[in-house]
Amino acid sequence: MKSTPFISALLTGAGVIVMIAGIIFALQGVGVIGGSFMSGTSLWAILGPLIALAGLAMAGFGLWHLRSARERA
Repeated sequence: MKSTPFISALLTGAGVIVMIAGIIFALQGVGVIGGSFMSGTSLWAILGPLIALAGLAMAGFGLWHLRSARERA
């Protein structure tokens, strides 16, 4: 499958959003951000960084493909 710059940029943007969500979940899990059912819950303190890492991997993969697509063009 040929990767287009649009798909790569979309993957990068989605990865950044997922990474930000993971950071927010982690901060809620450790109690830095309050006012949610996630606040002070150790489950989100563990899942948040994992979600952030997954978002970082998505963004990195998207940037790598975006760079590859630009080099081919």
